[in-house]
Amino acid sequence: MAGGNQVTEWGPPDGSEVFHSNCPARQVLDHVTSRWGVWVLIALREKALRFFELRERIEGISEKMLSQTLRNLVRDGLVWREVEPTVPPKVTYGLTPLGEGTGEPLAAMFEWIRDNAHQIQQTRAEFDGRND
Repeated sequence: MAGGNQVTEWGPPDGSEVFHSNCPARQVLDHVTSRWGVWVLIALREKALRFFELRERIEGISEKMLSQTLRNLVRDGLVWREVEPTVPPKVTYGLTPLGEGTGEPLAAMFEWIRDNAHQIQQTRAEFDGRND
């Protein structure tokens, strides 16, 4: 390659590989930042929860979407799943050490959003007023 830049299987060495569609980090980012993935990771940050506790804690999530989101996060190694052999089975979810690493950045993002939500809503209303 010209200029001495080697391209690895992940993409160019300058860190821009995350912008390429074949970057493995993209799928993980999609799972972590999906509509429900963020909420599940934030909810589990406090403590392990059973399925129904997660469903009740995250207002608006359907059982189907919670199951799908948890399946993706377990598969990615961010969430662990424990099934107690009872009738009906008790299924508990919690953050793995890898998943715990998402906690601080997500909490910081949520804090920033909370701190700036009012200003963003004002700006949005001003914009909408100018573009009617």
